[in-house]
Amino acid sequence: MRVLGVDPGLTRCGLGVVDGGVGRAVSCVAVDVVRTSPEMDLSARLLAVADVVERWVVEHRPDVVAVERVFSQHNVRTAMGTAQVGGVVALIAARRGLTVTFHTPSEVKAAVTGSGRAGKEQVTTMITRLLALPAKPRPADAADALALAICHLWRAPMTQRLAQARVESARLAQVHRAKLAAAARQAGAAR
Repeated sequence: MRVLGVDPGLTRCGLGVVDGGVGRAVSCVAVDVVRTSPEMDLSARLLAVADVVERWVVEHRPDVVAVERVFSQHNVRTAMGTAQVGGVVALIAARRGLTVTFHTPSEVKAAVTGSGRAGKEQVTTMITRLLALPAKPRPADAADALALAICHLWRAPMTQRLAQARVESARLAQVHRAKLAAAARQAGAAR
């Protein structure tokens, strides 16, 4: 599976493409950061990010897109910009028929370092090791994008199995309820 990881941001938007292999084997396909100037108009900044993401989707042909979920930030303006970029990325992916999955920062950190409270430097160090990169990806947004892709690769099989288990559980519960209802009807008819 090939995953495009996106660490959304208006000033710096990290992009990383990772291929998943057998087990937990991962390899880096591409990594970069899209930069836009805060002096640019918001629509121009979003368009600049969208153009690069569109090119990456066409060039790298990911199977799925993993985006960092914005859950809270102290700076509302930053959170809004981050959410807007995430929305643009989701729209581009949806137009291409790609599934978009959002992961929280703590999920990503836990997946790649074992701790949901890991610092940016820990994440960068682990990404460098996991992908056998010759140098640490810089800035941190690049490493975060790669971490998002790896997180998705490692979590997706478990998430799919849980979803299948929920569906099967619901089906079995429905069958059981139907049997109980039939037994109740039979008991009522026998009286």
